[in-house]
Amino acid sequence: MREIQFREALREALNEEMRKDERIFLMGEEVAEYNGAYKVSQGMLEEFGEKRVIDTPISELGFAGIGVGAAMNGLIPVIEFMTFNFSLVAIDQVINAAAKMMSMSGGQFPVPIVFRGPTGSAGMLSSQHSQCFENWYANCPGLKVVVPSNPYDAKGLLKSAIIDPDPVIFMESEQMYGDKGHVPEEEYYIPIGVADIKRLGSDVTLVSFGKMVKVVMAAADLLANEGISAEVIDLRSVRPIDYDTVINSVKKTNRMVFIEESWPLGSIATEVTFKVQKDAFDYLDAPILRVMGGDVPLPYAPTLIEEYLPNPTKIIAAVKEVMYARK
Repeated sequence: MREIQFREALREALNEEMRKDERIFLMGEEVAEYNGAYKVSQGMLEEFGEKRVIDTPISELGFAGIGVGAAMNGLIPVIEFMTFNFSLVAIDQVINAAAKMMSMSGGQFPVPIVFRGPTGSAGMLSSQHSQCFENWYANCPGLKVVVPSNPYDAKGLLKSAIIDPDPVIFMESEQMYGDKGHVPEEEYYIPIGVADIKRLGSDVTLVSFGKMVKVVMAAADLLANEGISAEVIDLRSVRPIDYDTVINSVKKTNRMVFIEESWPLGSIATEVTFKVQKDAFDYLDAPILRVMGGDVPLPYAPTLIEEYLPNPTKIIAAVKEVMYARK
């Protein structure tokens, strides 16, 4: 099977769906003439023209609102934020319009729209360009929130997001656009809300999503060298959450560590931990632990970034703690 980059997988998903349905269009900063800030939309202006691949001013609130209005009138917009940090300017349209319109209109106005772009840290970009907003958007009913960890999932999930009748927040990572992975030539879709067991194990369940899955897999390899068998679950979407896959794994391993890049308070880890202790308490042999980003604005200095982010060393320490084998 061929290997392609994460950005190429996203581009294929967009191209395939746009070729099928003329109602679909892409709008955002630098998506057309510049071929995308991260080259996701490279070549799309040439194929689809300026009415379907649309450059915008630096006005997230404005073009997010245009997208919501277009979706209410029968089109299917894909709105690209150069980073979800900038989506805060447009959050009123996302939360108060896109997410609520179906409910407020009594089902008369569905809003089939995708808001996509990078989230989280991306090198030395400091506090205002390195934030995680997965848990913010996942808190809002009416939205679906997808966070893929690899090119295969990115393509299949984006295709599903584009044809979904509800608004979807599709969150990527600047640090993953160049990642390569196996992606089949034939068309496929991945359903939203179904987690993936990336690695089978028997001693502890490690749960994560997005680019942190790579860190978790590296930790699982190191744990295996020490004779500890870790099961790794990639949630893939954080609204809806596939609780059953997590709970069934915990019933087998009896221990869980959740790894997430965001700030600790109100995190996805907090929600999943609550659900597991509620529905699988009798199966737990140790308290659930979390390995999170620091509870501070992300610094600029590389040494402080390393201290802030989850890493294999921190994950291994948490695993040994839940196994009562911490050194």
